[in-house]
Amino acid sequence: MTEELPLFGRLAVVTGAARGLGEAMARALVRRGARVALLGLEERELARVAASLPGDITHWPVDITDEAAMARTATQVTERLGPPSVVVANAGVAAGGPFLDTAPATWRRVVEVNLLGSAVTARVFLPALLRTRGYYLQISSLAGIAAAPMMSAYCASKSGAEAFAHSLRAELAHRGVGVGVAYLSWADTEMIRAAEGHSAMRVLRAGLPWPASKTYRVDPVAARLVHGIERRAPVVYAQPWLRAAQAVRAGLPGIIARRSRHEFARRTGRSDITATGLLGAGGKAAESTPGQQPPDGPAG
Repeated sequence: MTEELPLFGRLAVVTGAARGLGEAMARALVRRGARVALLGLEERELARVAASLPGDITHWPVDITDEAAMARTATQVTERLGPPSVVVANAGVAAGGPFLDTAPATWRRVVEVNLLGSAVTARVFLPALLRTRGYYLQISSLAGIAAAPMMSAYCASKSGAEAFAHSLRAELAHRGVGVGVAYLSWADTEMIRAAEGHSAMRVLRAGLPWPASKTYRVDPVAARLVHGIERRAPVVYAQPWLRAAQAVRAGLPGIIARRSRHEFARRTGRSDITATGLLGAGGKAAESTPGQQPPDGPAG
């Protein structure tokens, strides 16, 4: 059983599990025999996901950027469910639009959640992963390989999260903890669908070459990432072509700049290319509840 299902009976913590990729990964992990602990901002959505999964699934509402709250949550997870063998740093938000039009607080919040929140997640759960000789998966993005216009905060944060994970892997390899970085392109999540409602994001997509402009179904993406977890892979590509993008990443900024120059020149003077704010329902939750405190115990 353990050879066919290496995660069978093991505990996996997933952040950003209220919807989208986090929810899909929780489902894929359960299908592969893992127990899961769901972390996220939105208690009602976490409860919905937990109720839809088989078994006694526990969830904790918590802001991953609040280190004290996350430390308490990590303690509660370990006390109730045991030390995790897998931690998936998936929680993330995005905002689009021109840098100069983006509110500083919005830009900062993207970096706080995607980069600092990942570091907080690692900091509070690494003691348990050292006990289990476990595996930490950092969700990065195509944006971590090739920075695009209209998403400066998201690209900066995902590049930072990528570098953080690579550094962490080098520090922890001799202690038996695996660290992986996952790269994915546009997945069909609520956040990406919300982005389609903004001209700035449509312009961004129009400037991307195929297949970087394509949207991919979230369940196959989650399944591929979970397969990477089972292999304790240092790098996981949700779409195979991302491996090629990685190989030529040094030349991508120039290519993107040339395509963008042409695309933006055609649209000069358009007044609808404006900052989006944090995208989707998850973005709204992150915007309205920074520093949320968790309850004294798990929510389910």
